[in-house]
Amino acid sequence: MILCCGESLIDMLPRETAAGEPAFSPVAGGAVFNTAIALGRLGAPSGYFGGLSTDLFGQILERALEASGVDHSLSRRSDRPTTLAFVTLTDGQARYAFYDENTAGRLLTEADLPDLGPEVEALFFGGISLVPTPCADSYAALCARAGNRLVMMDPNIRPGFITDEASYRARLSAMLARADVVKISDEDMDWLGTTAESLIDGGSALVLVTRGADGIDAISASGHMSVPARKAVVVDTVGAGDTFNAGFLAGLARAGLLARTALRSASLDALHDAVALGAAAASVTVSRAGANPPWASEL
Repeated sequence: MILCCGESLIDMLPRETAAGEPAFSPVAGGAVFNTAIALGRLGAPSGYFGGLSTDLFGQILERALEASGVDHSLSRRSDRPTTLAFVTLTDGQARYAFYDENTAGRLLTEADLPDLGPEVEALFFGGISLVPTPCADSYAALCARAGNRLVMMDPNIRPGFITDEASYRARLSAMLARADVVKISDEDMDWLGTTAESLIDGGSALVLVTRGADGIDAISASGHMSVPARKAVVVDTVGAGDTFNAGFLAGLARAGLLARTALRSASLDALHDAVALGAAAASVTVSRAGANPPWASEL
């Protein structure tokens, strides 16, 4: 099982009523949640760990996980509210306003962390859950407990959400040093003051730099590979990166490379199909509204 560890929330997506008035529609989302959903739909063994509320919105999240074949049995449940994110779109690019105080996800503590059994083959971390405490420190602690499991990370940095920059930078630095695979954008690297080569020197086996319509660059200690993006008519970009992450991990599972030793000994050519699957899955997501990853049959 690939255990996706991080935020789940309700995206309040912009819509229009029949009368032409602006409105918002509640849709299950969150970067890490989206990756878990996409993994399940692609037929990979998918699990989700996070703080889930027992409220109405938490029930929506649970039903969405179950409908996509995602195991959420390790998640911590409480009666605290669910995080809400109101989304606005400008030229297809998403902007978010978060309501996250005292929520089930944010108040996740280290005591809530699950024991990782042999069924957990790999761990995925990322998103806004790596910013606020105590949940951010809890996920960092879980990452440190990964043992010999493969770890993938997508920092997905949103500067406007950061309140304690020094602590956040230190937390990311420690987790990036443990990550075997890092998916990152040019904007993320600029904010961190790093490069793909520096991340490789710091211990990562593979860095995936996403460049939108220009495709994906895969960098390892042995070289560089570029994989083109799939052409798509873009409706919005919500969930595109999350779906790419899932497609890549699903590709590793299909290729028998979902292990640290296997990944680190694999050539870039051997990883091509996994990167291409991520690109193909993401191209479907951007072609329709909201984070709505494809099922395997759609590819």
